[in-house]
Amino acid sequence: MIVLSIIRPPPSLPSSALPNNLLMTNRSVIFFGFRGFLDFRSMFLDEYHDRLFIGAKDTIYSIQLDRGHMDRDTKEIYWPPLSGQREECALKGKDPFTECANYVRVLHPYNRTHLLACGTGAFEPVCGFVNVGHRGEHMFAMEPAGVRNGRGKCPHDPNRPFASTLVGGELYSGLTADFLGRDPVIFRSLGPRSAMRTELDQRLLQDPKFVAAHLIPDTDDKDNNKVYFFFTEKALESEGKSRAVYSRIGRVCANDAGGQRVLVNKWSTFIKTRLICSVPGPEGIDTDFDDLVDVFLLRTKDEKNPEIYGIFSTISNVFQGYAVCMYRMADIREAFNGAYAHKEGPDYQWTTYEGKVPYPRPGFCPSKITTQPSRPYNSTKDYPDDVLHFARSHPLMFQSVYPANQHPVLIKTNLQYKMTHIVVDRVDAEDGQYDVMFIGTDTGVVLKVIALRKGNAIKSEEVILEELQVFKAPNPITSLEISVKRQQLYVGSRVGVAQVKLHQCETYGNACAECCLARDPYCAWDGTSCTRYQPTGKRRFRRQDIWNGNPAHQCLDQSLNDSFDSVEERVVYGTEDNSTFLECVPKSPQATVRWFIQRAVDGMKDEVKLDERIVKTEHGLLFRKIYRMDEGTYYCKTLEHGFTQTVTRISLEVIESEQLEELFNRDGEDYSSRPCAAQSQRLHSQKPWFKDIMQLIGYANLHRVEEYCERVWCNEKQRKRRKMMLNKWKFMSSGVKKGKSKPRHRRPRHVTDT
Repeated sequence: MIVLSIIRPPPSLPSSALPNNLLMTNRSVIFFGFRGFLDFRSMFLDEYHDRLFIGAKDTIYSIQLDRGHMDRDTKEIYWPPLSGQREECALKGKDPFTECANYVRVLHPYNRTHLLACGTGAFEPVCGFVNVGHRGEHMFAMEPAGVRNGRGKCPHDPNRPFASTLVGGELYSGLTADFLGRDPVIFRSLGPRSAMRTELDQRLLQDPKFVAAHLIPDTDDKDNNKVYFFFTEKALESEGKSRAVYSRIGRVCANDAGGQRVLVNKWSTFIKTRLICSVPGPEGIDTDFDDLVDVFLLRTKDEKNPEIYGIFSTISNVFQGYAVCMYRMADIREAFNGAYAHKEGPDYQWTTYEGKVPYPRPGFCPSKITTQPSRPYNSTKDYPDDVLHFARSHPLMFQSVYPANQHPVLIKTNLQYKMTHIVVDRVDAEDGQYDVMFIGTDTGVVLKVIALRKGNAIKSEEVILEELQVFKAPNPITSLEISVKRQQLYVGSRVGVAQVKLHQCETYGNACAECCLARDPYCAWDGTSCTRYQPTGKRRFRRQDIWNGNPAHQCLDQSLNDSFDSVEERVVYGTEDNSTFLECVPKSPQATVRWFIQRAVDGMKDEVKLDERIVKTEHGLLFRKIYRMDEGTYYCKTLEHGFTQTVTRISLEVIESEQLEELFNRDGEDYSSRPCAAQSQRLHSQKPWFKDIMQLIGYANLHRVEEYCERVWCNEKQRKRRKMMLNKWKFMSSGVKKGKSKPRHRRPRHVTDT
């Protein structure tokens, strides 16, 4: 199939005035590393030092922010495994290319001048301290004396899930701490105190997959600080031979010192409960999203009460879907302050513990709350043995944690991609605050979404603001960080790290209605253009309606009339009996798309009739087989909240297959007559073959086509490909000749089911 595409400006706009600069949005920059394939593993966004630290294969990078380009002034530390460790790793059966390296998976701020970094070390975990200097300096060097064993701090396996956070110079990590991955543990290391870990007990952890770890203060008393772990595990309380997988939230006290005689150097305050994300169904049968994928803490003005967002997926092979649930700390604390789960024996059901709970209550931290004049409990080592025995046998709480409003804020089913990570930004808008979710996928796309819950409705209205294709190839997104200060998103994948602007309001169009229909809390119409919304700006010039997205109310003094001829015309030439695609991507995912055709015969604009041959897709109009009668001007119009807009105008012209076939069946001399500078002498005597095609469709656009063909044909990288295409065309044309007596409706290879 040969398709030529030409842009025609609107009648009222000269070609020199076309806004070509809008096609180059310059919204993101990508860092690919200096050593070939980056193999990204971790990152830490340091707002204090204005730097982004990246952990990769055998390397750590320090990128200065606000420099416009991520390669500028970037420094690196090469940190491979020690001599002989790669070979030893390979001898143990690990892959020498994908596993036997030092994959840097831990990056935490240790103090104002140093960073804690840990890597897998070719299955010999290693940690070290990196000197990053004071603010304003760009120092970046590994402290040789600070390198130490990393077991219990970083997993051996570069691909095994784990989570960690650093609090007061101590590292809290949830991981498998052995070479074979059979010792799941919550560990505390570094710092002056002795190391602390969970017992190897299935009641505590059973085949967990750690997702996140965060310090969340409980009260103003620092002795009450708790570290929360988010993970999934096989649930002991589930029924059936095969254990169901549940999502969990567990916690330990930051000042836990273990017991004096019982639970020595073991957690004495660890408790956990189920984290539920489900859709209520009929007759009490819920649809559960049990597999926790990622967690994000949305910090509020009250540091003790962040809002917790989580991505969950279904585990069923029958039903595939994802949900985003939001939780409040009040509900989490209520569950941990409630009844303990208890089971008398293997033939009994799980129920609430009805006996006497010892004092201090298991799971509580030694603090002002537990300390009494007659019984001073300044440390968990002071706890009575019965408290520690109860804590060991009753780590599970009976009450589960449900999301706010008892319903997910976002539900997606039957997707062509997987959701991998989430970050959230709370944005002030004209009609209130909105939580804008940025959700990474395994196809390299970031979804920008808001959820609107109106009135007493149980289900939220989901509004997809943008789908940002961050990486050209479909590379899974493995990490997301957000900088509200810089209004930037940092997106990590194995191939690179991208810096993406949270908003680019000018892409929503040049009209008040377009800006209003976008429903983007970051953007508003200021009277002349769609720009960043500023709460302190002049109210009489701001036009924004996130809640309803109704331009009729917001743009009363603006023209809402749409003309069929208001957009530039693009000419597409298709070959008869071949497939052709007319592209049209609506500016709003919520818009309804309709196609109209205007034929030269009567000039009437009729809606395109869809059938098996003409199919409407989310990206345009597909002709499986095109005929001469399909010629005309096609209009792609969108409808949203009563506002109609012409998005695309395409003039489709069909070339008869017999005429084009005759041109391609010429000898090889036609292929050699390409309009390149090196062949300028030959061009004086020979006419490039594509000008013969222009004879079939007219000379009105010959000058533009000639310029286009010169750029394409003179590219050395394309010559072999063009020759193959010509040979393929000849083969296809001969097949058409043989098959004329027997018509076949062949589906094009590149067409997928819709």
